[in-house]
Amino acid sequence: MPSPLSTALACRCPRCGEGRLFEGFVTVRARCDHCGLDFSDHDTGDGPAVFLIFILGALCVPLALWINAAFEVAFWVPAVVAGAAALGLTFALLRPSKAYIIALNYRHRSGSGSGTGTGSGTGSGSDNGGGAAPPPA
Repeated sequence: MPSPLSTALACRCPRCGEGRLFEGFVTVRARCDHCGLDFSDHDTGDGPAVFLIFILGALCVPLALWINAAFEVAFWVPAVVAGAAALGLTFALLRPSKAYIIALNYRHRSGSGSGTGTGSGTGSGSDNGGGAAPPPA
């Protein structure tokens, strides 16, 4: 199975790493055109946009403050530079961040038919001593 980061950066299917993930700019395909993985139950919601808002806000606001303090420019210049940086980085990172959330969702989802199990990678239950069957319900 390819790593979530490598498939996200390439915007490829998280199962096979070959099929395209997007139809348009951020519209997710219904199925992988290579392995047939159904993408309809891997919804990212607003997660990628929210992550980008927090990360880029933490980067672009200090950039604007630094430009304002380091250079004697008009008051609107730091806002324009930081705004352009935020806008450009948002468009550059939105697809890979959405693909990364989908890849992580695929890898760590349990019981949805994705074939990955719980995603823990240990193969044993951590709640029941690592091998004993759980008590009947």
